Amino acid sequence: MRKIFLFTCFSFLFFSACTNVDEHVYDKYSEKDFYGSAEGANVALAGVYAKIGGNWGGVGYAGADNGWYDLNTMSTDEQVIPHRNTGDWQLDFARLHLHQWLPTDYIITNTWNWLYSSIFSANLAVAQLENANADPAKIAEARVLRAFFYYLLMDDYGNVPFYTENTITVDKLPQVSRAEIYQFVVDELTNNVDKLSTNKGGEYYGRFNRWAGYALLAKVYLNAEVYTGTAKWNECLAACEKLAEGGFSLHPGTANASSPLGYQYYELFGDKLPDDETILAIYVQANVVSRNIFTIRSLNGPHALALFGFNGWNGTIVPKSYYEKFSDADIRKKQFLVGAQPGGVTYTPEVTSLDNPGADRNAGVRNIKFYPVTPMDGGGASNDFPIYRYADILLMQAECHVRLGNALQAKSLVDAVRIRAGLNALTANPTLTDIYNERALELNWEGHHRQDMIRFGTFLQPNDFRGASEEHRKLFPIPTDALNTNPALKQNPGY
Repeated sequence: MRKIFLFTCFSFLFFSACTNVDEHVYDKYSEKDFYGSAEGANVALAGVYAKIGGNWGGVGYAGADNGWYDLNTMSTDEQVIPHRNTGDWQLDFARLHLHQWLPTDYIITNTWNWLYSSIFSANLAVAQLENANADPAKIAEARVLRAFFYYLLMDDYGNVPFYTENTITVDKLPQVSRAEIYQFVVDELTNNVDKLSTNKGGEYYGRFNRWAGYALLAKVYLNAEVYTGTAKWNECLAACEKLAEGGFSLHPGTANASSPLGYQYYELFGDKLPDDETILAIYVQANVVSRNIFTIRSLNGPHALALFGFNGWNGTIVPKSYYEKFSDADIRKKQFLVGAQPGGVTYTPEVTSLDNPGADRNAGVRNIKFYPVTPMDGGGASNDFPIYRYADILLMQAECHVRLGNALQAKSLVDAVRIRAGLNALTANPTLTDIYNERALELNWEGHHRQDMIRFGTFLQPNDFRGASEEHRKLFPIPTDALNTNPALKQNPGY
């Protein structure tokens, strides 16, 4: 396995030479001296980065279950875990897909708790580093991390409690508007991104360097009209152009017999992710740092057993209408499985019910985009997860150009992504529909589709399993537990 193992003597998140244990005796340092040192600054940051990796109990950005990733993907048309008519699987996932979630739902509460726990850790790191007069780049990194979590929070929940110092109790946290959170995030990023390291890979694999900071800023601007009512297409373009100074390119999509899916393209979802296209990733080593369950959760038990030596979970499926968006010439269609499989399993694309009585055991298209890499077992694999990659940035630029009336400038950007996937170039300048569809094909299962659907006005439209949704479903509710803890909070309209 081609993996860089990230750790220090205090954390596995950064490189260090832990065999030399006699260089520093940290318990003889003052707190200021410790966090002012390069090693101490990395320890402070490691406590925040540890929040991003996915793990059990709804913790993390992506990789495990019942948390942010599931909330933001299963509420779209790209995936769902149906309740099975054999009695398997909780109804929470089906309710997300049917837009029937409630403020008491487990996944909604988990995501809220994870984000506020992460903000607490980021606040702590900012205070430790600032009090120690640490390297300005490390202080900037902590501030950008905090902005990342606030961006995710306002994206999901709208008007939310806000704090930057861990000196106020939860029941006293003030709730501020989504527009105010947006402005805080933009200010933090514009004031700090240029202070971040320009290094790529190595110690900065899985960390916010300058290029990852600009990717985040571009994402915030891309969705600014949703958050504030005022579009920021030019600002998004400018952030993308700054990111391009990092020297990124599309990873090759050429045929590769050594790949289980047949193409170099799938290296983008495997072990150590290629740094030509990957901007920010979650480092994963199952049972050590995070885990990636996505393929194992999708495959039926005997099928996974035949392939990997352990049972799959028979969970996540891809709705038939989404699967049918992909043409046979598209190498990205290789991620899906239908029909007869090893282990005596045959997957059928048709799913007649998500919740009552539920789907047949083998109903539903399965997804192996994150084809498991070792170490792996029935609890997950070691595929790293791409938070931001350059194909996304190209399509963001294309969208901004079209929205600004410059469709001609968008064509080469969209065509580059299509041609890498084995498709022909567009025969005309791209429309917004072309870009929306290309994003759905390229970024499937990577956590961007809910934002895209809301921004393009498709999130409330009927899908394979439900009719049109109410306007208030564009936001998730403030969890009941949070309202009970802080009575001053106001619930989002409609809940």
